[in-house]
Amino acid sequence: MADHIKIRKAQGTWVVRAGGAVLGESTNALELSEGDYPAVIYFPRTDIAMAMLDATQTSTHCPHKGDANYFSIQTKSTTLTDAAWSYEAPLDPVERIKDHLAFYPDKVTVERV
Repeated sequence: MADHIKIRKAQGTWVVRAGGAVLGESTNALELSEGDYPAVIYFPRTDIAMAMLDATQTSTHCPHKGDANYFSIQTKSTTLTDAAWSYEAPLDPVERIKDHLAFYPDKVTVERV
């Protein structure tokens, strides 16, 4: 793994909410720290209401993690475009984040409960 990326089990129970709705809750989330960036919580897909997410055409590439695909979230009042991302085939050093989703904290609420 790149020396500046650390992945560990996120302690406690984590929840993600959008537009007042709970999208998921997990005791199996992962915490990814990358350099000086704030830590990111990755939720297992099995703990997320995937019916509330729609895949978009957006993709990005990270030289340390691989190609990310994005998802929008439909709430009662709006669509949160590209609010979540996932690495469908992450690079070997970060393979633990496969089948997990992360969310932009400025679009949804991610918190430890």
